[in-house]
Amino acid sequence: MDIARYNAREAEQKWQQTWDAAETFRTPNDDPRPKYYVLEMFPYPSGRIHMGHVRNYTMGDVIARFMRARGYSVLHPMGWDAFGLPAENAAAQNKTDPAAWTYANIASMRAQLKSMGLSLDWSREIATCDPAYYKHQQKLFLDFLAAGLVDRKKSKVNWDPVDHTVLANEQVIDGRGWRSGALVEQRELTQWFLKISAAADDLLAALDDLPRWPEKVRLMQKNWIGKSEGLHLRFALAPSDKVAAREVDVYTTRPDTLFGAKFIALAPDHPLAAAAAAHDPALQDFIAECQRKGTSEAAIETAEKRGYDTGLKVRHPFDADWLLPVYVANFVLMDYGTGAIFGCPAHDQRDLDFANAYGLGNIPVVCPPDIDPATFTITDKAYDGDGTLINSRFLGGLSIDAAKEDVSKRLEAATLGHAPVGKRQINYRLRDWGISRQRYWGCPIPVIHCEKCGGVPVPAADLPVVLPSDVSFDQPGNPLERHPTWKHVACPQCGGPARRETDTMDTFVDSSWYFLRFTDPWDKAEPTDAVAVKKWLPVDQYIGGIEHAILHLLYARFFTRAMQETGHADALKEPFAGLFTQGMVVHETYRDANGGWVSPSEIRIDLTPDGRRAARLDDGAPVEIGPIEKMSKSKRNTIDPDEIIETYGADTARWVVLSDSPPEGDVIWTDAGVQGAAKFVQRAWRLVDELAGLAASLGTPAPSEFSPAAAEVRKMAHAALVKVEEDIQRLRFNRAVAQLYDLANKLSAAIGVIESPEIGDDLRFAFREAADIFVQLFAPMMPHLAEESWVRLGHATLVAEAPWPIADRSLIVENMMSLPVQVNGKKRADLVITRDADAATIEKAAVALEGVQKALEGKAVKKVIIVPQRIVNVVA
Repeated sequence: MDIARYNAREAEQKWQQTWDAAETFRTPNDDPRPKYYVLEMFPYPSGRIHMGHVRNYTMGDVIARFMRARGYSVLHPMGWDAFGLPAENAAAQNKTDPAAWTYANIASMRAQLKSMGLSLDWSREIATCDPAYYKHQQKLFLDFLAAGLVDRKKSKVNWDPVDHTVLANEQVIDGRGWRSGALVEQRELTQWFLKISAAADDLLAALDDLPRWPEKVRLMQKNWIGKSEGLHLRFALAPSDKVAAREVDVYTTRPDTLFGAKFIALAPDHPLAAAAAAHDPALQDFIAECQRKGTSEAAIETAEKRGYDTGLKVRHPFDADWLLPVYVANFVLMDYGTGAIFGCPAHDQRDLDFANAYGLGNIPVVCPPDIDPATFTITDKAYDGDGTLINSRFLGGLSIDAAKEDVSKRLEAATLGHAPVGKRQINYRLRDWGISRQRYWGCPIPVIHCEKCGGVPVPAADLPVVLPSDVSFDQPGNPLERHPTWKHVACPQCGGPARRETDTMDTFVDSSWYFLRFTDPWDKAEPTDAVAVKKWLPVDQYIGGIEHAILHLLYARFFTRAMQETGHADALKEPFAGLFTQGMVVHETYRDANGGWVSPSEIRIDLTPDGRRAARLDDGAPVEIGPIEKMSKSKRNTIDPDEIIETYGADTARWVVLSDSPPEGDVIWTDAGVQGAAKFVQRAWRLVDELAGLAASLGTPAPSEFSPAAAEVRKMAHAALVKVEEDIQRLRFNRAVAQLYDLANKLSAAIGVIESPEIGDDLRFAFREAADIFVQLFAPMMPHLAEESWVRLGHATLVAEAPWPIADRSLIVENMMSLPVQVNGKKRADLVITRDADAATIEKAAVALEGVQKALEGKAVKKVIIVPQRIVNVVA
């Protein structure tokens, strides 16, 4: 290679081939060194990686290379989250096979990831669509079923009548399917569920044992699990000929606000709502309209609060003459609590919006501190803070907690019929995990349905249940349902005619245990090997986007517990000891005169006296520069990693995504940032070459003494080593990058002051030491450049296999220290003195200080107490 300029294309290909040939990053399970498991959330094989992938996997690779250098046996695997609807859509659109489409994408993305120089153990590669993987997933399902962790029951779902599939709440937009645009229907289907709700309390409590998780993620999971302590109470229905029911059950966490109640609201699919609608066509229409809307929290929060007065009324539990109207409301869900609430508008914003819309008024019953109850009113903003009870009869003057206790005791003692009116109850927002999907490209559920025997597990010897390859996507819906032969099978118990389960598993199941399979992906008999799991788990550092903070992580935590219970994960409970959620890669957006999105590759940016101006490359037409947003195909503000790697090299791309911002923040991708990173790559290469020309030969022993210049070079190198080491350990990659810029500047300056070509052996030793440290510090971030530089410095080994340098901290301890000096316990001065000063010297210098002499006021010093390197106290 030309020493004058580093050739990234040549070097990167060479070193990637060298690593592959030497199996440098292959990790045997019997490695006796201490283990470290670093894992990035595996990708969906869409066909191309994006800059978000580059950032995610570069961060993990820095950690893997760093820990490997520090003497750990590092597990750093890669796989593919390969099932899912996009493959079916592609198959239907392109008249291809989902498997062929998926594996072609995997091949393409694998090549891209390899071009990044990631230190991955590719021998452990898995794809969730491989029968060798989902065979074990089916085994896990059957073991969960035998252990009582699986249920099959009827459940209401969002049904797309055009695509013939269940939609998640988030896929229902304004009452229509996100793909088909069809009006969504509410259907009741028999589905498979994993009983995650049974583990709610444990999943919640264990979050406190995960100190290396971001607090925001733990809070998101706590809110999703949603533990609440409240009161289950029964409201008596006033007599009515409309319905046969005589009461309405309500769960509330705020029984203290009962005297502020203004209405009862039912979920649209509440049994009482259906009964009331039996002879009310308008209510039937309202319920149907509600059922077409999305039922996600986001949809409910943003939707207009609407309701329908059923004409029914309930009696207040503390006053039989106080009647509350019963509404059916679009913001109440049957899945939460009892599917019915009492509305206290003054102290719940949702209830207040509803009450204001229907003229129901409000009664404030909690008065904030330091507010006169006589003047306290509520208009458009509910009060949900602390305070004292008002307008609440016998509760007046009590705190919220005391009022809750009083109400609970009274209603537990009161009866309605032959049962208590109230009962204290702990509720969880978390519901069982429905895993049934009416799709082809997913893991088949290993159950056979027989008219005589019911649901029969597929015998373990018959696993895997493999998807048929001869399916057609020329009609909407699940091809497995209409396959002429696949679903027809003999019952394993009675031998009679039966049919396979045609629902496949939610793809979240696939990603809920892959990190366990990585520990021994070669095991053909069992999903996991107990010895390997015990060695490698939990994952020491897991890295992925904040968008997976709830469902994926929660499901993986539950799955690990289920695998422990069924003997597949020994004593493991928590799968991820450390979690890091990285920010996104963002870019400017551009629009043409017609409002169409324009790609960054189609424009040029010019600097004018009036600022930055953009124009099309082809015709010079002006282009509007828009806001910085997440890179997305729809807005065409993506940057192709292949183009960056082809033009500048993988190390430049890696350096950019590490350098510009804290890793939890967003990286703003700019041409200037790329150019700056590329320049530093060349500068680092030239600096290494200069250092190589000055450095002592490999193996030269350290001289007995160092000149000030040599000592300073050693100090700057070891100081950078300590800082970079600490920054990588804390995942502050941008700070580590900044330290390397600083070290490069200092080393260049040290070389620049050399006046004579003849330099001493001590300085040559210092430059050898500093050069090696410099290369090893940037090796985890720019590994190809590091290998090339390592050779230039005369090493015959791989820097990827070199042990991490040991910092000599004595070199960076400052010789001077500052000690606070007190007189009779009060600080009067600061003493700056050498660290090696003895007690007599410190005492003499402290007493002589001007501030100390003023404080003594001529008094004699009785004694001087010295706490070494901390404080001096003069007693007079």
